[in-house]
Amino acid sequence: MAVPAPAPPPFDLKNIQGDILAGSLPKRTETFLFFTIDQSHVKDFRAQLAQLVPLITTTAQVVKNRTDIIQSKEDAAAKKTPQPLLKMVGVNISFSHKGLAVLGIKDEIGDSAFDQGMLNDASNLGDAGTGTGPDFKPNWVPAFKHDIHGVILVAGDCHATIDHKLGEIKRIFKVGSHNASIHDVKEIRGDVRPDKEKGHEHFGFLDGVSQPAVTGVEKTTFPGQDFVPQGTILLGREGDKPSPIPPATTPVTRPAWALDGSFLTFRYLFQLVPEFDNFLKANPIDGVLPRELGSELLGARMVGRWKSGAPIDLFPTADNPDAGGDPQKNDNFDFAFTNPDDATTQTRCPFAAHIRKTYPRNDLEGPPFNLDIDNRRIIRAGIPFGPEVTDDERKRGKTEHGRGLLFVCYQSNIEDGFQFIQKSWANTPSFPPKGNPIGSLQSGFDPIIGQGPSPRSVIGMNPQAQDASLSLPAEWVLPRGGEYFFSPSLPTLKGVFAQVEGTHANGHGEL
Repeated sequence: MAVPAPAPPPFDLKNIQGDILAGSLPKRTETFLFFTIDQSHVKDFRAQLAQLVPLITTTAQVVKNRTDIIQSKEDAAAKKTPQPLLKMVGVNISFSHKGLAVLGIKDEIGDSAFDQGMLNDASNLGDAGTGTGPDFKPNWVPAFKHDIHGVILVAGDCHATIDHKLGEIKRIFKVGSHNASIHDVKEIRGDVRPDKEKGHEHFGFLDGVSQPAVTGVEKTTFPGQDFVPQGTILLGREGDKPSPIPPATTPVTRPAWALDGSFLTFRYLFQLVPEFDNFLKANPIDGVLPRELGSELLGARMVGRWKSGAPIDLFPTADNPDAGGDPQKNDNFDFAFTNPDDATTQTRCPFAAHIRKTYPRNDLEGPPFNLDIDNRRIIRAGIPFGPEVTDDERKRGKTEHGRGLLFVCYQSNIEDGFQFIQKSWANTPSFPPKGNPIGSLQSGFDPIIGQGPSPRSVIGMNPQAQDASLSLPAEWVLPRGGEYFFSPSLPTLKGVFAQVEGTHANGHGEL
């Protein structure tokens, strides 16, 4: 008689790294330190990692920090004074598959995308490059074309706070010395955009809307927000479904040390803002709003939201900034319509709109499919990088300075999460499956992040000519690097990764 696997220990936010859940590390600015482990100093690294662990910010600490921020805001409002910027710093660490191998941790963790790494997955994701098959070389910056063993995230209230903490971390690992245990591959700094653009990405649209709520973390949901099982984001918890490792047909069992960890997807995304703005200006939607607002409407229909965050499914012809910034209103829709005819039209929201492509809601959850898509949900925790568009760039309509998004998302399964969303949804012109017969309609690529042969095209952008095709002459979001990482729990960092003596993690049991 088979012996059932033991139940995992009780869920505890103190065991989980802080960028994964509860709204991620509070950040006005964030630095990513990508590193390799010196293979002649692996034992030193594991000993020094034990010194880093007390600096790691947990989800429990993030919950407290965010409570303090809310209280500070309320206190300032009561006193009618500006809200002070609280000094905060958060630290997390994650490892690539190659990084785990250097540490001698070779258990099969149950995700082939993680195992192969993003460099080998770039062609599959649609990234531009040269060559084919094993000779494919993506158009990435050099740093991401070489081995990266891990990344340290340092987020905080200002550059000085982060620089001080980053210096402390580098001293732990003796970075820059002859006996350094890690070597700096690349450092990238992101910053929240200034003033009224706070919370918006560089194209100008409110970001971070429509995150799932995780059972046992959030107590309530906003209208339109769904709970997902803990295992959607965390390995080893209820709802975690490891993928089979080819050619196997049954899921693998997670190693015990993977409990409460999460896979981190990082993408170094450059945005061509002046070029994107010029495209909108050159292709205004006529006949719905005054012509000067037609370009704004096109942008909203390409994204699925107005720049304020207001969804066009609720506000199809005019922005509603109050609703856009209100979590009680900005996610309260699901592409389900009381009028049956609406489900086959794009009057309100194009099928190819970015937010519909990447989270189709009732297009799959409702009839005729009635699918559970919890396993496709991810938690995003990225931050913009680069300067604001200059007057010269705006005048010339050409990008001169690098800017974009340091995209970060967490999931318990990369193949079901990020990789599937990018490849099978954003990059697939026939998704979502619309038309008669089902799937016959080519709605087009996700106009924001969809990648494919040039020129890409979409339909449905003009609500009064929904079958008209709009050619997209360029890709305005350009991947220039990335990697898949694993963010271990605090107990695993302490008891397995920072282990100095004894065996490595192989044979430490299964979940």
